[in-house]
Amino acid sequence: MTNTIDIEEPTASPMIIDEERNGDDDQPAEIATEETAQEAERDETTSQDTAEKGNETPPTVAIVPPEQKDEPATPIHAPKESDENELMNKAVKSEEEAHRLYCEYGHKMGFSVRKGKQYYYVGTKNICTKDYYCSKEGVRDGDKLTEADYKDPHTRTNCKAMVRFRVDEEGSWRVVHMVKEHNHPLVKPEERHLLRSARSHTAGRQRLIDLMTSPLFQAINYGSSPSYSVQQPTQQEVKQIVKSVFIEGSESQSLVNVFKTKGNEDGMFFWDVQLDQGGRMCNFFWRDGRSRIDYDSFGDVVVFDTSLRLNKYNMICAPFIGVNHHWQNIMFGCALLLDDKVESFAWLFRSFLESMGGCAPKSIFTDQNLNLAKAIEEVLPNTRHRIYQRYIHKNLMPRLGSLNLNDSKAFHKMFNKCLHGCDSEAELEETWSTMLKEFKLQDHKWLNNLYKMRAKWCTALNKDAYDGGIEWDQRTETMNNVLDGITDKAGPLEKCVLSVDKLMEDWREKEYEEDLHNAQKPIVCAIRHSDMLNHAAKEYTYKIYKLFELEFLDGCGATFFKETPLGGTLYRFECTNQGRGSKSYTVMLETSEPVQVSCDCKKFETMGILCSHSLKAMSVKNVREIPQRYILKRWSKSARKRNYSLMQYDESEGGGETAHVSKVMRYAYDLVLKSQGHPELRELVWSALEGGEQALEKFGEITNLQAHSLAIR
Repeated sequence: MTNTIDIEEPTASPMIIDEERNGDDDQPAEIATEETAQEAERDETTSQDTAEKGNETPPTVAIVPPEQKDEPATPIHAPKESDENELMNKAVKSEEEAHRLYCEYGHKMGFSVRKGKQYYYVGTKNICTKDYYCSKEGVRDGDKLTEADYKDPHTRTNCKAMVRFRVDEEGSWRVVHMVKEHNHPLVKPEERHLLRSARSHTAGRQRLIDLMTSPLFQAINYGSSPSYSVQQPTQQEVKQIVKSVFIEGSESQSLVNVFKTKGNEDGMFFWDVQLDQGGRMCNFFWRDGRSRIDYDSFGDVVVFDTSLRLNKYNMICAPFIGVNHHWQNIMFGCALLLDDKVESFAWLFRSFLESMGGCAPKSIFTDQNLNLAKAIEEVLPNTRHRIYQRYIHKNLMPRLGSLNLNDSKAFHKMFNKCLHGCDSEAELEETWSTMLKEFKLQDHKWLNNLYKMRAKWCTALNKDAYDGGIEWDQRTETMNNVLDGITDKAGPLEKCVLSVDKLMEDWREKEYEEDLHNAQKPIVCAIRHSDMLNHAAKEYTYKIYKLFELEFLDGCGATFFKETPLGGTLYRFECTNQGRGSKSYTVMLETSEPVQVSCDCKKFETMGILCSHSLKAMSVKNVREIPQRYILKRWSKSARKRNYSLMQYDESEGGGETAHVSKVMRYAYDLVLKSQGHPELRELVWSALEGGEQALEKFGEITNLQAHSLAIR
């Protein structure tokens, strides 16, 4: 009996996802329906059971090539049992690694690989199972053959060799099923480097190939086998090669030339480069003068995004992103990093601080990265480090996708409550415990590790830290795919930098448009005769006003309250929003001047605008305007009108002449920026500078006369 493995194929259906489109491995697949995904789960379970039976001899499967339908065929080649064991239950971390694993196996055995069917978890875009086939899988459709195709009619032989990966709750891709027999001759060792999948590489992998075929690595003896190719180095050898990846000198110099040119054009342009142990450039950071001015006004909260990879070096493109007074994205600078080591991040944060006069943000939001956390703790010890909830959502379903959550809406509701719906640590603990118990997730490693870091992501545990509303749903929408505007993601380094700068300019153009909108279109209040709303419309930008207006209407029109006088002009209010359960918030209000108000929901402390509960209490006690102390300048129309008084220096910038020079330069630079493109404004700037120069000269003359007079006496 021929030793083959039976594979139970999923029922043929147009809902099955098949990535093969005329031989193109990179065509996107559609999303499977719920029934298809469930069918894949059943097939997968059957396949895994088959693989785990061990010593049982599976039945024979006769494989008939299309050109030999009249006579039975037997497999021409079946790998040894050790070859199969090499893959069965093998686990990798990503789809790319899964594809590479089977390609490397195929290269070793002598066949090429094509991508096959894949299934998604119900209601998601997360892959449940994925198949890879021998490239000779399937048959040609005779009606679609072209004249060129007839010259090579036997490309497909209906070969059944394949492998199936399953994605588990930890995000690992594990081999659960394999058909190892081929019905065609396999390629000879000396010809295997010509296989299609041996020639298909990502940009990062191609860089490896370039290194391994360089004179340096050709001198390394991998063995005298005539079948040597780039697929053969061991994992350990590949790791050593990866460590030695460096950026070509000519490309590094081209990027430095771009920075030098920008520095000549922009007197406040800042750039920095880190060298590796061999003296080669490896990491880059840059920001322009406008970013420095922006940071003065809006640098209290920073989102550090490391999700994008660029160019053939697969470098991390890491922008520092903030929020302006229109609640729009702005960029404070950007980095290109060759790796994500602690040392690289620490160097970057030091460079960023240096470029910003040593002024650290109040809060920084990042991905779930241990090396990032260590670098922030080392370089930014006084900055509140938060894990951006958007990144947690992004990682959630791949980690939980293989679990059969019967009511996913219920799970997501509880999970989201843990993220931002709890008001205390006790409520978080209770909600988290209930969620784990209800969905039987007590032993889930990823969730347990996530809970250990709860102080970095749970809003209930960060009510004492300002975050600028970064985690609000409306802001999350604007942060999604924030770097999609970078168009040249595969080009040389200098083009990547120019593409990032183009995105930054696009954002600035949107801010100019919003400034114009605010200047030319007065805000129409929902209650036109409300003193409070009219005051808010006068102070806030349109976007922030709308947020304030929602709080005001919610507080005055949909909030129950109980007032308790505490003596004199001090009052306590218990406020409950209608339609949101029985949760009550305590407001303390002092009505004598200066008016003071506080609420234990902490919206003002975290977001910088008053909450509905505080506004309700103020309305009841006839407070007609927003107390000035509760109008955060960074949300106001005058947010960019900085006070450069000599008496107000940041401690981080020090005092004396250094701080004086730094602030005067930024003040002058800001004026120059505002005059760009307007001849009349440029005239005003020159007149102001000339007037200042004349005043200084006159002051000097007076001082000299006074000194001379004292000397005569």
